[in-house]
Order: sequence, then structure tokens, then C-alpha cells
Amino acid sequence: MTIVKISTEKQDIAALMAGIGRAAHAAATTLAHTPTKQKDAALLAAAMCVRANIDDILTANADDVADAVKNGLAPAMIDRLTLDTKRVEAIARALEDIAALPDPVGTKIAEWDRPNGLHIERVRTPLGVIGIIYESRPNVTADAGALCLKSGNAAILRGGSEALRSSKAIHASLLEGIIAAGLPEAAIQLVPVADRAAVGEMLRGLDGNLDVIVPRGGKSLVARVQDEARVPVFAHLEGVCHVYIDRDADLDMARNIVLNSKLRRTGICGAAETLLVDEACAATHLKPLVEALLAEGCEVRGDAATQAVDVRVKPATEDDWYTEYLDAIIAVRLVKGIDGAMAHIVKYGSAHTEAIVTANAAAAERFLTELDSAILLHNASTQYADGGEFGMGAEIGIATGKFHARGPVGVEQLTSFKYTVRGNGQVRP
Repeated sequence: MTIVKISTEKQDIAALMAGIGRAAHAAATTLAHTPTKQKDAALLAAAMCVRANIDDILTANADDVADAVKNGLAPAMIDRLTLDTKRVEAIARALEDIAALPDPVGTKIAEWDRPNGLHIERVRTPLGVIGIIYESRPNVTADAGALCLKSGNAAILRGGSEALRSSKAIHASLLEGIIAAGLPEAAIQLVPVADRAAVGEMLRGLDGNLDVIVPRGGKSLVARVQDEARVPVFAHLEGVCHVYIDRDADLDMARNIVLNSKLRRTGICGAAETLLVDEACAATHLKPLVEALLAEGCEVRGDAATQAVDVRVKPATEDDWYTEYLDAIIAVRLVKGIDGAMAHIVKYGSAHTEAIVTANAAAAERFLTELDSAILLHNASTQYADGGEFGMGAEIGIATGKFHARGPVGVEQLTSFKYTVRGNGQVRP
């Protein structure tokens, strides 16, 4: 009897996801040609609904958080999961910011004329149906859905089970906005079940109705998506982000940037996980930076030189240099100048976000030019690795691959392009 029940449940999930895929495909066909004003109206209406429904959203979130605490979810994940009045308002503002962005669909990227009289244009076009698989951040429900809508794509959202109530409450507000603007209800769909079989159906492509998969979550989720997906994937790997303090760094600036990069929000992918200090400024910079971190309650794991400046520093292992802590923990080591810093980042990093603090313009230029991470900063916190901070309204995530999109994935990155060619009777000889 148990075997039959499991089989039936899998059949039910398969049927559910097939229906979601078909509806999304139909909606994408409409959205590809939907006027900008209509898309923006849906997003602005959704923002109003989020504000109007804040009590429902916070109640649903409180239930999710209570279960997460009871189930022993990690503190960083609980921080990502938790909503309050300020964070719900940020969700509403992000919807408005996305509505205010230029519509990428139909934009001419380039145009030129051929000697034979043909006029060729490269024009942005939606990708189609985008599946987003994410974990404990309910704001992704709004951000991802809105970015897909603005760029003319249909979205299938599969949030983590720990945030399902919160995601459903936010999705209800999105749906109100979509309906008010006269758009297809299937423009933004939320998978309503937590069963992992739904993820498997998405990775198989929903009978050809899914065009792109975006994983946004931990290393195991991303690895599964990359291993099993039969559709293109925007790679969003873990954020092993570095701050390098160069010999010409101002100490006060370095302290402020390090503390903000690590501790502003420890659970986001742009949080610094490793601090590298030029051995040439170790005598003046290492101890103050370590003490500042410790004073703020951050655990420091360091190499021998770092351990020597404070007895509270714990020994760093080889694994620490590879680790995305997503917590108030940081690994610290001395390096031999900018070459040593870049060699460390290339070996241990995840090509996400790196920062250099220096007054030396030549050193900064080398760092920005020679490293190939998706985001590189000079004299600024790694926590700026965010689509909203880039003026992109929001982001689906930070892409660390090299195909199609890198860095924050916003509305432009959710488009491809086509060529339109205009002639006056030309035939090829």
C-alpha cells in the first residue's frame, strides 16, 4: 500500500508541474508582446497589495520562523527567512523600482548596414519561461517574479519548504497585481508544494516548456541543479568573498570596509568570508583589524601570524579558506602583496565578489583588471554585490559563471536577442 501511495503522489506532482509548465508557456507567449505600461501597472499594483497585505505576510512569516527555530535551522538561514515591517516595505519598494526600470524588450543593441543594402538589427527578446529554485529568502518570490515579468518572461518559482507560507502570502499580492493589470495569472506561478519531486520535474524541463533554470541557494542545491538540469542554467555558486588590505590602505577606511563587508548581514552571498592583509602593513593594520572584528562578536580563524596578534584567534584549517560561513566567522591570513592576494583568491575563491582597499591606483587597477570574479570593488564593501545597489531594481541572484550573464542578474540579463534583417528584394548570388 505504501508503494502505491508514493507512486500516486509522484504522479500527482508530475501532473501538477506539467500543468504549471503549460500555463507558463502560454503566459510567456503573451508577455513577450505585452506593452511596458501594462507590465509596470501590474508591478505597481502588486507593490500596493504587498503593503495592504502586510499583516497576512508577517503572520505567515512568523509561522515559518517558529517552525525553522523548532527544526534547528541555522541562524544565518533564519535571518534570511525572517521578515519585519522594514523588510516587507523593502519588498514593495523593490517592485516599484523594477517598474521604473527601462523595458529591455525590443531594445536595439546594435544596428548596421551591409554593402548589399541589407539593414541588420540586434534586438533584445525575452528568454521565455524561467524557473527559479531558491531556499529560505521569501523576498526572492517578489524580486524574481517581478524581474521576470518586467523582462517579458513567465516565472515558475519553487521556494524552500521553510519559507513556503511566507512565499505564498507574497505571491498572493503579486497575483492581485497581475490580475488588476489584465495579465495572465500564470505570468508568475509559485509551486504550491514542498515535495522535492517538483524540483526534479523542473530540472527535466517540464515537457519542453521551461527555458532556463536559476538556482539560488546553498552549494548542494546548486550542485544538484548543475548535475541534473536538462535546460540551460544560470550558475549561482557560493559566495566565498574576499577583502584584501593592501600596504597602501588607509587604516580607518580598511576597518570600516572590513566590518561592513563581514558583519552588516552575515547571511548574504556578498558577505566577506576571508580577509587578506599585505604582510608589508601587518605591523600597523593586522592587529587593529582583528581586534575590531573580535570586538563586534566575530569569530576570527587565522594563520600563525594572525593568531600571534590575539589569543582569541582560532587556528585556520585548509578548509577555512574554501568556506562560505554565512555567519559571524571570518578567516584571516597574511599574503605577500597583491600577487599573493590574487593567487589566494584564484585558488580558494568562488569567482563571486572581491574587494581591494588601497590608495595606490596602480595596485587597484591590477586587482580590477587581472582578477576574473563576477564583481570586483576598489575601496568599497563587498556587501554592495547586489542588484538593487547596482541600480538594477533587484536581482534574481549573482551569476558566477561565464556564459550569458555574470554578476547581478536583472532585467537585461533575463533577455536574449534576435536579428531582424530588412531588405528591398535582395537575393544571394
